[in-house]
Amino acid sequence: MAAQSFLSESLLGWSIFTFILLVILAFCWVYIRKFQSRQESEVVSTITAICALAIALITSALLPVDIFLVSFMKYPNGTYKEWAANNETRGQIEDTVLYGYYTLYSFILFCVFLWIPFVYFYYEERDDDNVNKCSQVKNALKYTIGFAIVCVVLLLIGAFVPLEAPPGQNSTQWEKVQYLFEELGSSHGLPALSFSISSLTLIGMLAVITYTAYGMSVLPLNLIKGTRSVVYERLENTEDIDDVEHQIEKLKSKCNDGRPLSSRDRHNLQELEGKLQVLRRKGRHLEIAERNCCTKVGSALRPFKILLGIFFILVALLFTVALFISNLDKALHSAGISSGFIIFGTNLTNPLNELLLALQPVFPLDYILITVITMYFVVTSMAGIRNMGIWFFWIRLYKIRPKKTRPQALLFLCMILLLIVLHTSYMIYSLAPQYVMYGSQKYLVQSQMPSAGPTSGNATLGTTRICDAEAPEDQCTVTRSYLFLHKFWFFSTIYYFGNWAFIGAFLIGLVVSCCRGIGRGSYESSKWSKQQMWGNVLCHKGVT
Repeated sequence: MAAQSFLSESLLGWSIFTFILLVILAFCWVYIRKFQSRQESEVVSTITAICALAIALITSALLPVDIFLVSFMKYPNGTYKEWAANNETRGQIEDTVLYGYYTLYSFILFCVFLWIPFVYFYYEERDDDNVNKCSQVKNALKYTIGFAIVCVVLLLIGAFVPLEAPPGQNSTQWEKVQYLFEELGSSHGLPALSFSISSLTLIGMLAVITYTAYGMSVLPLNLIKGTRSVVYERLENTEDIDDVEHQIEKLKSKCNDGRPLSSRDRHNLQELEGKLQVLRRKGRHLEIAERNCCTKVGSALRPFKILLGIFFILVALLFTVALFISNLDKALHSAGISSGFIIFGTNLTNPLNELLLALQPVFPLDYILITVITMYFVVTSMAGIRNMGIWFFWIRLYKIRPKKTRPQALLFLCMILLLIVLHTSYMIYSLAPQYVMYGSQKYLVQSQMPSAGPTSGNATLGTTRICDAEAPEDQCTVTRSYLFLHKFWFFSTIYYFGNWAFIGAFLIGLVVSCCRGIGRGSYESSKWSKQQMWGNVLCHKGVT
């Protein structure tokens, strides 16, 4: 009976994960195809982008499964379920989740250091028409080897940096080396992988501060403010056409008496004629967009978008307040920098952590909420990258535009999302530390109370408490994600200060988003740049 219960409940958790996996694959295919350039699309870059984005989203979906499995080992009264009463069975479940993290994090290392760099440099070399296929592969491999060396160095550092005190000075060199290899074998390579992932997470932290913080402000405000209507755009375009036609007629009237136009007037006339053609093409596109069903549906859903934008901005403010309280709690009650600002449990009331704990009795609301929080960070990160583009310091490398994004830009996009997802796990831990560490687990505390009956003696009473650091080790199971996040204290210290930077970046982005005007519609942003470029080429040919 216990084995059957274990099988059914474990199957439930992994069935939910499988369903999410299929949804993620479908979403990745639609998302990449939406932004992919139709003129420069390639099979290899498309498959690479879809797989990398899928790995990023699947990794983010594993955290709710991790919390779900450790929580489902216990009843609400704090006792273990029949199938989880055995330590060996609990160990198997923990190992299953741990191997899931091993697999996905290894895929992330493979994508970041090998697969994506090779495909990116392959297409960079393709831009040179004088390079053949063989040279493209050689040059791409040459650059990729540099990334592979960095990965190997990170793994070696993580593998052989001792986390505990090494043998004393009287030990021989062989004993010290033997100690390092025993540490590596006993931990099953966890420090090596954790150090490499934590190093990438530092880069992901910078991406979260840059893109996610801005996306959390720009996404809801764009939904609230909306975009210019097609009718307004057509009216404005018609006025521009009338103005340009009037200027052309004014210039042509100068030669009515037979005198030729000056070189300056001819140049202005050619520019105005090119601009007129662009505006007329723009008008035809706007006319088609006005008759489009999607435009009409979008107009009908305008109230829903406003409500969704208000909801998103409230969620963003909730996350910011929860993150501020969590950081303040660490600043006041942790052991400081030397401990990585790590605290066990919560000393200040964290609204998001309390909300997750309050939803525990109503299955599966708490797991749905933690999944929504995870996907919210991913969606806002995509919105931030979509609005800002891809930057290297002050240099804009690529724009992300529907049906016009180059293969290299899509590869950059997916790599950034991979790094963001790595840091998202720590962000969620900061928002709800106690819940992410133990889930909804409770444990039973036995206490002796004097009996009130005629017989003297003490009665044993059991009280239920939520799992925290004070709980006995055999009564509460820590999630595997927590072990990855806090293997090295100095990374936790950097993440702590990164959270403060994230709060500041969000507030700045919120002010910037509020000051910006209403943006153009998607039909406008996807087509006008091409028409404007064509008009400039036309004018240039006219001058020459």
